[in-house]
Amino acid sequence: MAEQTKYVLDEADLPTQWYNVIPDLPEPPPPPLHPGTREPVGPDDLAPLFPQALIAQEVTTDRYVDIPEEVREVYRLWRPSPLFRARRLEKALGTPARIYYKYEGVSPVGSHKPNTAVPQAFYNAAEGVTRLTTETGAGQWGSALAFACAQYGLECEVWQVRASYDQKPYRKLMMETFGATVHPSPSELTESGRAILKQHPDSTGSLGIAISEAVEQAAQDPDARYALGSVLNHVLLHQTVIGEEALKQFELAGDTPDVLVGCTGGGSNFGGLAFPFLREKLAGRMNPVIRAVEPAACPSLTRGRYAYDFGDTAGLTPLLKMHTLGHEFIPDPIHAGGLRYHGMSPLISHIYELGLIEALAIGQQECFAAGVRFARSEGIIPAPEPTHALAACIQEALRCKETGEEKVILTALCGHAHLDLPAYGAYLAGSMVDDELSEATLEESLATLP
Repeated sequence: MAEQTKYVLDEADLPTQWYNVIPDLPEPPPPPLHPGTREPVGPDDLAPLFPQALIAQEVTTDRYVDIPEEVREVYRLWRPSPLFRARRLEKALGTPARIYYKYEGVSPVGSHKPNTAVPQAFYNAAEGVTRLTTETGAGQWGSALAFACAQYGLECEVWQVRASYDQKPYRKLMMETFGATVHPSPSELTESGRAILKQHPDSTGSLGIAISEAVEQAAQDPDARYALGSVLNHVLLHQTVIGEEALKQFELAGDTPDVLVGCTGGGSNFGGLAFPFLREKLAGRMNPVIRAVEPAACPSLTRGRYAYDFGDTAGLTPLLKMHTLGHEFIPDPIHAGGLRYHGMSPLISHIYELGLIEALAIGQQECFAAGVRFARSEGIIPAPEPTHALAACIQEALRCKETGEEKVILTALCGHAHLDLPAYGAYLAGSMVDDELSEATLEESLATLP
């Protein structure tokens, strides 16, 4: 009998609930603080930015949150997503390890981002909001929100990090095809954008700056709200459909992961896969090592400080207790992946502090080498972000080759690279460089912590 390559669930197996990891943790994460009073923020503080339903999800202590049928209806366009056994990669590596990847590139925009964009657009539309503003780095999140807004008749306005806006014109075209308006950030349209351009007229931008612009616009318009694609609790909550499906698929495969690996920028894709498995680990039903992988150019978990910091550059957002490189940190535009945010999800930062997950940083040349190796064996060109996780998977698989261990490795392949091919072009041409963050730059940035 032929060996199985992919494990596919039926639409009837689509999760009916999102999973909230907080009630299962040994202690709750520290609360966000008001930037003025330094007191924990209340629902009223968040009301100018988010609809009530999402504020409730941000602070909920319920273990499970029902997924509205209207959201599941849109999810069915691509969910459940497949789980693949990477048999060809295993063979190419000569490893006894069994490698699986949960593939989110089957979504309409080619990444995991619509898992949260769709519910965010749904809840906003349900409360009468007519316009959503947001930021985007590589363009994955902007594309997802533009698609989601089109499903519910909302206007969508996106501030795209300038470096990415220039490097990735097709992302902009994708957003515009779905109906969004896209601005390069920093822009002349906002106070925060104008202030940055006055200081740095040729600024390549950062996610922190783009967030400031989008937040400023939303706060000034009573019919608008802001949508965030990562970092916050409700975003990671929505992404847990990934891990919940993967658990069912592992039952079909008759296997259990020993090592779970995910790339981390803000943390939503990693949390989406890892949290349901962490629940099983905390309950004693399995015991996987859970490993977060980040870029050496933007190493918030491995080199950042665990401290309260702003989520944006201008200091308009609540203070979040997270692993941070400092809210004024601007990554080098050379860096190819979208994992360029200065902070890590407060929830993932907290879980890392509790010692429940590991973290490592990898340079982008090793990551792209892994991406090429994966593409040539498995046939999918991975987005720059998950190449970080694939590099760590390959490290683990090659260790198994040395020790003879038959470990089961699971990773999240959170998207394809069809619109990120210039980055592969730079790698293949030999012009890609590893941009290590210097200690001096890091100290300078951390000095700006509030």
